[in-house]
Amino acid sequence: MVITFDNPDQHLLVDKVHIAYGQHSIVQDVSLSVGVGEIGCLLGPSGCGKSTLLRAIAGFVPLQSGSVSLAGKTLAKEGFFLPAESRNVGMVFQDVALFPHINIAGNVAFGLQHWPKAEQVQRVEELLDLVGLSGYQQRYPHVLSGGQQQRVALARAMAPKPSLLLLDEPFSGLDAMLREELVPEIGAILRQEKIPGLLVTHDQTEAFTMADHVAVMNQGRIEQWDTAYNIYHKPDERFVADFIGEGDFLECSVSSETCVESPIGRLCSERPHGFTVGQKAEVFIRPEDVLHLDHSPITGRIISKRFRGTHFLYRVLVAGNQTLSCFADSHHNHNIGEEIGIKLSLNHLMLF
Repeated sequence: MVITFDNPDQHLLVDKVHIAYGQHSIVQDVSLSVGVGEIGCLLGPSGCGKSTLLRAIAGFVPLQSGSVSLAGKTLAKEGFFLPAESRNVGMVFQDVALFPHINIAGNVAFGLQHWPKAEQVQRVEELLDLVGLSGYQQRYPHVLSGGQQQRVALARAMAPKPSLLLLDEPFSGLDAMLREELVPEIGAILRQEKIPGLLVTHDQTEAFTMADHVAVMNQGRIEQWDTAYNIYHKPDERFVADFIGEGDFLECSVSSETCVESPIGRLCSERPHGFTVGQKAEVFIRPEDVLHLDHSPITGRIISKRFRGTHFLYRVLVAGNQTLSCFADSHHNHNIGEEIGIKLSLNHLMLF
């Protein structure tokens, strides 16, 4: 993966960063950039190094090599480390960490002590209005809901007008319905304030909803830094395809520049796939590419089923003793062990 640094709109630059605790490497040769007015995301499983990288950008963890710069100013490199308090970087944590004995106005104004009092009051008012909590100045954190507390934490982090806002899994403690409401709201607020952001999450929906670019991390490395659309539909690596969304790998043999032969027949794409004729490969197939069709000549035996309200997710055993996932309308309630017809509808092939 190549990151270029010649775009004048790039704001945060992380270049070939390596972080280790003793002899144990946590982050290895990581590069990424976040532009002015953009939101990036570090997405990956637990222990992949995403929070460590975020903490290094914030100034809580030193680098072993590489560099971090923000708005043209070096924050860290080998032999140099700017303290966290000098970086003009805001941070929102998983634990909102509001001061329980201080009212909402005091919490939001916490980083504004050096501002004139009148400007503090004005900034607090405009931020509380922005996050939908106008008139809450005199309330205390314990009387607010979880979503309201997270909005206050965001307002506090934005109050000093940081050059970058870091968000370390800030929505993980919220219920699913509240997350669905809050994630796009906070993304819109950051863009309105023109504050670039970098989000850490293991939740793909959060990443896709909020971020302009997503870094899929695995074992301390970035496997792909790209738009959410490309990560889902054009994964560079097998890990990315497997980690993002749902799907199955089906063994195949390349028969032409656009087709492969599989246990369930010939599969073709509209554009060349880049593999050599005769090469053995695996094609990655997502459930939405497998249609339930009663009279299809291709059949599979249901080995598991999950009811999801609007649809079923069936796992079916097909020829070659391989399995595929298949979405079916919720009215098509078949039993485990039953044979059903399936049809593949692929716009392009994802081959590995």
